[in-house]
Amino acid sequence: MYIEVLYSKIHRVKVTQAELHYVGSITIDEALLEASGMIENQKVQIVNINNGERFETYIIKGERNSGQICLNGPAARRVQVGDIIIVIAYASMPLEDAKKFKPTLLFPDENNRII
Repeated sequence: MYIEVLYSKIHRVKVTQAELHYVGSITIDEALLEASGMIENQKVQIVNINNGERFETYIIKGERNSGQICLNGPAARRVQVGDIIIVIAYASMPLEDAKKFKPTLLFPDENNRII
């Protein structure tokens, strides 16, 4: 049996941009992606601390060390620039592996930089 577990989390990053007229997705600073173990095109869940919205999208790689967190397309309607969000990635694995798995938890500073 396979079980879905927390793979990685970028906790409490600030939305720096929202682009409604875009194909869709979330653009994340490449340094944050690398540190979290997340990759471009990966499906993620977004949790907006400011308004309680929860939704899914996929990742686009942003400029390294830019601090960029941009919600694109329809997702832009679920945030405001300045909102604090959590980006969550999950993985499926065998139950026994899941019991031992330790997720990557990233806690950037107020400028979306790695501490």
